[in-house]
Amino acid sequence: MALAEPLTLYAAKVCPFAHRVELALAESGLKKDKDFTRYEIDLQNKPEWYEPKVNAAGKVPAIAYGGPKVPGDQPSPDSTKLTESLVLIEFVADLVPNSSLLPSSPVLRAKTRFFIDAFSTQFMPPSFAFISGKGPSDGLLNAIEQLQNLMAPSGFVIGDGKEFTTADAAIIPFFARMEVGLKNDSGGFEEGEGTKAWEALMTEGRFARWRKYWADVKARESFKDTFDEVKYCFEIYLNPRVNHSSS
Repeated sequence: MALAEPLTLYAAKVCPFAHRVELALAESGLKKDKDFTRYEIDLQNKPEWYEPKVNAAGKVPAIAYGGPKVPGDQPSPDSTKLTESLVLIEFVADLVPNSSLLPSSPVLRAKTRFFIDAFSTQFMPPSFAFISGKGPSDGLLNAIEQLQNLMAPSGFVIGDGKEFTTADAAIIPFFARMEVGLKNDSGGFEEGEGTKAWEALMTEGRFARWRKYWADVKARESFKDTFDEVKYCFEIYLNPRVNHSSS
């Protein structure tokens, strides 16, 4: 479908929050360069115009919507600037209401938002703590086990698991980067702790639901089209010699 107004997504491949919006756009059926423009922001060397004209916080993701159709590096003052990844994935869902991103059922919409909140409060703190070397792997592993209890028995997260929703878009970027970090033993934790945690995820019976979910995600075209493990997440995101600003 064609959008009624021009849309430009400002993103950075290194950023999991921006990846959320890229997944939502891919799953909505909107096509890059046809229905919307994607503009890469170098978080280490942001363009001078980005903060005053797009996002005063200097972060990605951001969307410019409406106004005249202009190049991404010439944002129009007549377009509406929107920020914050969880806001933006719902904005994409509202732009394409016939997509599955937000279920039509009020109950399932509530469950979608509840799952995202649970992920934010139960998974992200122990995950960041372990990756930064400030917490044990048990916190990360237990959080994944708890999240499994909120997932559909098979398929994707919500309802009968047949439809990809904003709940999936919200969590996938962080699982993807977690995989890269643990498999490559790259993080602030002690040497060997990352690969040990990854082995647990791959072998222990208590994580069977998560393993099947992750296999289904990695086989999906939207994921393959929006995630470059080697270029953006090992060489850049997880390289300890590179300094990254918060995004």
